[in-house]
Amino acid sequence: MERITEHPILGKPEKGALVTFTLDGKEMQGYEGEPIAAALRADGVLVHRYTSRFHLPRGIFCAIGRCTDCVMIVDGKPNTRTCVTPLKAGMKVQTQYGASDKKNW
Repeated sequence: MERITEHPILGKPEKGALVTFTLDGKEMQGYEGEPIAAALRADGVLVHRYTSRFHLPRGIFCAIGRCTDCVMIVDGKPNTRTCVTPLKAGMKVQTQYGASDKKNW
């Protein structure tokens, strides 16, 4: 997939160093400073969480940090808006199930 090169709120991020992070234990790469969601999308990952009531997949929707469709668990912190959170080397990113870090279904 194409990499997002300009963000409607964050502007055009400077391309940082290529860094490694994990998604659900799988090693991935992205550019430091770009939104986590952009790094995931560039690697073909479109699902960030599942809703608790109907177990429906969610991903990037507004891309400006206003909704909660892109929230994931980042370094142990649930409900992190990945569309506006800059990627850092070694981050541990996990798919979120429901409104917290626990699978409640």
